[in-house]
Amino acid sequence: MADTLAPLRSTMWRVVEADLLRSVDAMRPLGRVGALGPVLVCTEIQRAWWLTALGAENHLDDLPALTVRPTRWPLLCPQVGHSTYGRGWLEAPDGSGTLTDPIALGAAFGPTSTLPAEAR
Repeated sequence: MADTLAPLRSTMWRVVEADLLRSVDAMRPLGRVGALGPVLVCTEIQRAWWLTALGAENHLDDLPALTVRPTRWPLLCPQVGHSTYGRGWLEAPDGSGTLTDPIALGAAFGPTSTLPAEAR
């Protein structure tokens, strides 16, 4: 059903949580370099969840703006193409298995990021 959220859990990728507005700003440069994978957002709580490759914690644990969730952490998701309870996909999974590159994500959120200062 389009109005429900399903918990997705995986041992094939990691979930990285971040601020919504900062995530939206990070999507453009990541997309330009081909490093953008699925991004789920929730407007009600101003959060975004990036699907990244395993090992993301090795590249992102020292960045306070990002929280790497444990393997099999339940990400509550609406169906692709639908928004439910303020959650929707800004970059939807397309079946290709493409994930956000954790090194590029770290660069987008790191202290030397080229994101505008107001996004940090």
